[in-house]
Amino acid sequence: MIHTDNLDIELLRTFVAVADLRSFARAGAQIGRTQGAISQQMQRLENLVGIALFQKEGRNKQLTQQGRQLLSYARDLLTLNDDAFRSLQDNRFSGVLRIGSPHDVSETLLPHLLSQIARWAPRLNLELEVGRSRFLMDALHRGEINMTLSTRQDPTLEGLLLRTSPTVWICSAHYVHLPEEPIPLILADHPSIYRRVAVAALDAAQVRWRLAYTTSNLLGIKAAIKARLGVTARSIEMLDPDMRVLGENDGLPRLPDTQFYLWIRPGMGSALVRQAFEVLANNLVGQKRL
Repeated sequence: MIHTDNLDIELLRTFVAVADLRSFARAGAQIGRTQGAISQQMQRLENLVGIALFQKEGRNKQLTQQGRQLLSYARDLLTLNDDAFRSLQDNRFSGVLRIGSPHDVSETLLPHLLSQIARWAPRLNLELEVGRSRFLMDALHRGEINMTLSTRQDPTLEGLLLRTSPTVWICSAHYVHLPEEPIPLILADHPSIYRRVAVAALDAAQVRWRLAYTTSNLLGIKAAIKARLGVTARSIEMLDPDMRVLGENDGLPRLPDTQFYLWIRPGMGSALVRQAFEVLANNLVGQKRL
């Protein structure tokens, strides 16, 4: 007897992407399909289960009550499917994968990336290099690491845009801000994207500032902030509970967002590097291929 009431894994994977991103267009961009193809897939899924799974609210797609019910099952089924597939693979995905990461996202974005790789290839030996983006990009070009997270763009590399985060003015929670005085800046030494952005924004807004503290790494910046030596410009990813954000109400200008990328060297890595990159491209929600 042939059963016709089987849920299609591919349709469920698309369904979860639409539910997470609340848009057929955004889901299509993530999966690599057109908006029309995504719409057709969701129509097939609704026809299969015989109920409406989505309702439109403005420009976004919201789940119906039945859609929310299916979403929970869909996540479980996808996990079981992917785990079963991985368990049947041989051990060809073993060896060493060297990954770089800036300090800013070592406690936020990086853990999720590492968990995705570990689930895909549990026998893989991961070596991690945490440092400044400019050094990590140099190490990638020299072949010392296989892939790296970075705030820097490089048209010679193949990559993913993983996250866009607000760049904010950060100080100690106990720092006393004096708008009438020059802003005491805590900055990384040259060359630094955040240093350039902070100085450019203050100069454009004609806000007076002075260089109070310079360091070569994020630990030094955090130490200066906690010592209440001044203010720094950084991705909000760096914000700790004992810090606070200053803004336009404090006389400070808005700052451009920070974008975090994942880069590999096209055509230069092993099959292992390529496979790991594709796993991340297919499983990290919200990423965009470059």
